[in-house]
Amino acid sequence: MLKTHNCGELRAVHVGQRVTLAGWVHQYRGHGGLLFINLRDRSGIVQVVFEQESAPEAHAIADEARAEWVLQVRGTVRRRPAGTENLSLPTGEVEVAAEEVTVLNRAKTPPFYIDREAGEAEALRLRYRYLDLRRERMQRNLILRHRVVKFIRDFLDERGFIEIETPILTKSTPEGARDYLVPSRTHPGHFFALPQSPQQLKQLLMVAGFERYFQIARCFRDEDLRGDRQPEFTQLDLEMSFVEREDILQLVEELYTRLVEEVSDKKLLFKPFPRLSYHEAMTRFGKDNPDLRFGMELVDVSDLVGDSDYEVFRRVVAEGGQVKGLCAEGLAGYSRRQIDELNAFVQNYGAKGLAWLAIQEEGIRSSFTRFLNPGTVEAIIQRMKARTGDLLLLVADRPAIVAEALGRLRVELGDRLGLRDNNVLAMAWIIDFPLFHWNEEEQRWDPSHHLFTAPMPEDLPLLDTDPGAARGQQYDLVCNNYEIGGGSIRIHQREVQEKVFALIGLKMEEARQQFGHMLEAFEYGTPPHGGIAPGIDRLVMLLAGEPNIREVMAFPKTQSAADLMMGCPSPVSERQLQELGLALIERV
Repeated sequence: MLKTHNCGELRAVHVGQRVTLAGWVHQYRGHGGLLFINLRDRSGIVQVVFEQESAPEAHAIADEARAEWVLQVRGTVRRRPAGTENLSLPTGEVEVAAEEVTVLNRAKTPPFYIDREAGEAEALRLRYRYLDLRRERMQRNLILRHRVVKFIRDFLDERGFIEIETPILTKSTPEGARDYLVPSRTHPGHFFALPQSPQQLKQLLMVAGFERYFQIARCFRDEDLRGDRQPEFTQLDLEMSFVEREDILQLVEELYTRLVEEVSDKKLLFKPFPRLSYHEAMTRFGKDNPDLRFGMELVDVSDLVGDSDYEVFRRVVAEGGQVKGLCAEGLAGYSRRQIDELNAFVQNYGAKGLAWLAIQEEGIRSSFTRFLNPGTVEAIIQRMKARTGDLLLLVADRPAIVAEALGRLRVELGDRLGLRDNNVLAMAWIIDFPLFHWNEEEQRWDPSHHLFTAPMPEDLPLLDTDPGAARGQQYDLVCNNYEIGGGSIRIHQREVQEKVFALIGLKMEEARQQFGHMLEAFEYGTPPHGGIAPGIDRLVMLLAGEPNIREVMAFPKTQSAADLMMGCPSPVSERQLQELGLALIERV
């Protein structure tokens, strides 16, 4: 080894010991005959002192060193002089008096500071990701990710789970997003797909009798990106045989409760996790992944205003729509400009606008109360539990638009009011999802989760009479406005699977072509089974208190799915295309 100790491990107990360190020049300060270098490695930082009088050769070499040079230093650990201790560093009681130094590598001036973050453009950070990853915050995030994954592996191993890897090159099947396709050289005109998840393979492992499987799985989806999505991501993939929904919920809840408490410094708001039906979540919060760190629930006032003189409200209710709103505590003083900003905000999500009512000491300001009688206005205030100083914001539209606009507005106001504490994790289960939703464009039913989700046993007859009323044995784990995991009890009987295929318009010939391996496997004694696939990236993002998953991934892609460091996606040679039997065409 080129070092006897790590920089960050030196303490007062090491005083008097001769050590060899190796690392990067983090900071450099010169004071004539004294030079101070903060030397950094993954473990932390320690101050090294170069004295011209006692070690002139080492002093001369150190005098040339600059930020991010790689040095090896030999010297003796000593206490810092009284009054010069640095309490912000774990090593701040001591320093190393250098006796020898070797330059292991010089460094160009980095394109940004490593020892501090100065708001650099993310594109620059991603272009030089290997330098960005030297920063303490980024190293802390990836070390946290390692600890999370290790905790998961140990937890599941103790409970009899077997970790099994599944293929990366697999078959393209409809799973909700576009596949990344890989052309086959040995089978011209044929393609592999990168897995959106190991869904079918983990079910086949249940057929194979492994009973408890898990994998830290790499998954790929060619979809539009945002802060909590990447084209390639990692999930905990988990499947169990001979279980019911409750067994999986209890296992995952114990895993996440212990993980948060033992691996992070975050506080869990709920123990045990609340359980909300999909209908309840949408009714109260407008979202099926609600942020439960604060209230501000949506309130339906359709029955109060449906017969009013306000034509907008009356028409929407008559056409089967809703009038719902929320109470923003303490925002009655919002100016017209600020309310216009909120109005524009909800319009981004399909709403035609906001109706508003501010309760001030001097009376009520409102955009609509002149059209309502005083009794109706008072009834709205009472139902929404508003008080002096509050601002009521209402949307009138189709239920889906009302939920989307108000659900988003609730989160926006939560931020403005400082109600979303990143030190708190509010985990909850969402259950009893609809099994299908109607695809108006295609005039058929689409699965709300995936093709293999089992209906609730008592709802099985509804597949023949009223598919839209059938509930699936699906469950989502949500936290702080994110879905961090989803799963279901699976269909394990071929006849039920074929019925679902028929409902979604998948002809049996096509089903056999795409899922023949699954249908055939179901004829050989398939146990009841179910599972879940929580996202590792989103979980670590929340534990680290970061704004997006790129901050907890070593080498992420940009929002446009590009790798700025490697310079890809990139063209390939004509020879490679010919080997694969491919030709490029211009996109019209």
